[in-house]
Amino acid sequence: MRAPTFTKGGVHPADKKSLSKDRPIEVLPLPGELLVSLSQHLGAPAKALKAKGDHVEKGEKIGEAAGFISADVHSPVSGTITDIRPVRLASSVLCDAYVIRPDESQPEWPEETYDWKGQSPKELLGQIKEYGVVGMGGATFPTHVKLSVPLDKQVEAVVVNGVECEPYLTADYRLEMEHAREAMEGALIAQKITHAKRVIIGIELNKPDAIAHCKEIIAREGLDIEVMGLKMKYPQGDEKQLLKATLDREIPSGKLPLDVGAVVCNMGTCYAIYQAVVLHRPLVERVVSVTGECVRNPKNLLCPIGAKASDLISFCGGYSKEPEKLISGGPMMGFAFFSADTPVCKGTSGILALEAQPQIRQTPCLNCGKCLAACPIGLAPNKLYRLIVHSKYAEAMENDLMDCKECGCCSYSCPAGLPLVQAFKTGKKLGRKKK
Repeated sequence: MRAPTFTKGGVHPADKKSLSKDRPIEVLPLPGELLVSLSQHLGAPAKALKAKGDHVEKGEKIGEAAGFISADVHSPVSGTITDIRPVRLASSVLCDAYVIRPDESQPEWPEETYDWKGQSPKELLGQIKEYGVVGMGGATFPTHVKLSVPLDKQVEAVVVNGVECEPYLTADYRLEMEHAREAMEGALIAQKITHAKRVIIGIELNKPDAIAHCKEIIAREGLDIEVMGLKMKYPQGDEKQLLKATLDREIPSGKLPLDVGAVVCNMGTCYAIYQAVVLHRPLVERVVSVTGECVRNPKNLLCPIGAKASDLISFCGGYSKEPEKLISGGPMMGFAFFSADTPVCKGTSGILALEAQPQIRQTPCLNCGKCLAACPIGLAPNKLYRLIVHSKYAEAMENDLMDCKECGCCSYSCPAGLPLVQAFKTGKKLGRKKK
């Protein structure tokens, strides 16, 4: 049988996961300083609740959501706020951040668990909001907003994104191998909130042990969850492509998964939902893959939000050779950053230190059509690129520029070495300004 997948476009980059996939999750020793950003999520930055010199407790709320599309921020440690200053995040966003010096002695999390099955969807949603859960796959959309289903919508399926199709990254894979039961419970909580009929976990076939492990837990505990092995193809983990593969439904232009009866949650998000609802723990730490050819000992680290990239890399033995590029996230959709003091945020799935790559000499567009064949949305990247470089932003917007997911398939496949994705990002910003 053919493995389920999406039908349009896609590429097959080398997955590079062998560098870190067999490295169980390790706990990063507590750094001497944390930079906890107030912009940990998509939407408005949180409003600061503390001042310089204040002492904070582990798990205490230190930033309050500043709007509907926003999320609370909590302290990962007990410690003293030594400063509040602007910090440049990997995404290039400049925002205020708490500089927290941890106390020498840190309290342990309480072991108490809470039964969620007798609670109402509204109560469960309130806890997810209270504990600052956002999408952990990189988009960082506030989870309480995603799970707030409008009265005129119905959800047929909660689809758990366990694909992790980006090269190098193995953080979700390690969660699937080490915390699958907890993540599945988080998915069942999301199912109760949304009144979904089904829960489906999508995992690419390059993780057969994760697929088998999840199925074993489901069979042993009698859980009403489906696991689907999906074809290895990038960007299988994008929600549009994932829903095509799992439910055979296409999200129309400008619409959301809710419009086709689905809610998509990343595997890490489901684990964070479990921790918020069952353990009453805020989202203050996450698993990060620290990997790449230039990292001496690649690892998957459980680290506090606000740890610096340099802290993670040092714990992995530093560099085996000088990297050409540092990337937060994956190489296809992640953000290149220049300072090793860049902090980990809620959406940081990986810190990559990559060696120099062969350079493709940039030439004019060859009109070869490879970018059209690779685009999973069915856009015409060559046409959009020409419109943008000639400053025809309004026309580019009329040709569905906003549907571009910036997945990088077009740039990856372009033999002319054109900076297509960078052009589309610029075109979107300028196109919105012209409106």
